[in-house]
Formats: sequence, structure tokens, C-alpha cells
Amino acid sequence: MSPECQQLLNNAFLLLVVFQIKHFIADFPLQFPYMLRKFRPGWDFVLPLTTHCAVHALLTLIIVLCLDWKLWWLAAFDFVTHFIMDRIKSGPRYLGRFKDSTSTGYWVAFGFDQMVHHLTHMLIVWVILMNIS
Repeated sequence: MSPECQQLLNNAFLLLVVFQIKHFIADFPLQFPYMLRKFRPGWDFVLPLTTHCAVHALLTLIIVLCLDWKLWWLAAFDFVTHFIMDRIKSGPRYLGRFKDSTSTGYWVAFGFDQMVHHLTHMLIVWVILMNIS
């Protein structure tokens, strides 16, 4: 394997680990009870969900600014995709109707949500690598 290819793989692995840690921090320790109001019907979900997604976007922005400030827009991309996916997952008329954690529907919805977030991070890592390599 060429040194360039090895370096690209090393960078990809490191960034994927960083984004996995970022996702855990933003989705669990930094998701406060107020943000869980994103499950509310009507329009009462907007501010709590916006706050939660802003935490994700801020952490993504910090990572991206450490690498290349011109990729700041990836934080906005992370915000938008996280907002849409979390509303689909939590909206009572959508996947949020699966509230019983003993049901298959709940775990499929939870897994789908996590998959979309991880795929979003993979795309962000790909864009970073294509622009700084």
C-alpha cells in the first residue's frame, strides 16, 4: 500500500472515531431533559429540537474548523440532516409513535435514526478528506 493511501486510511479512521465520539457526547451526555421535548406534537418541538441539533452542529463546527475553515458549511449540513431525522424519529405521527421500548418498531426506529446519523458523519468525513488531502 502506498504511503499516501495509508495516510488517507489513517485519517479516515481517526475522523470516524472523532465523529463517533462527537455523536455520543451530543446525543447522550449533552442531551438535557429540555431537549427531549422534541417528541411533542404540534410546533412545541421546534425549540428543543433546534437546541439539540445546534449542539451537534457546534461540535461538528469545532472539528471542521480545526481542519479547514472553508468547510464550515458541514456544520450546517449536520444541523439540517439531524433536525430532519430526529423529527421523523420523534414526531408522534411518524416513527415517534413507537414509544414502547419492548416493541420491534421502537428498536427499528432507533436503529434507523442512528444509521442515518452515522451515514451523515461518513459523508462529512468523505467531504473533509476530499478537500484536505
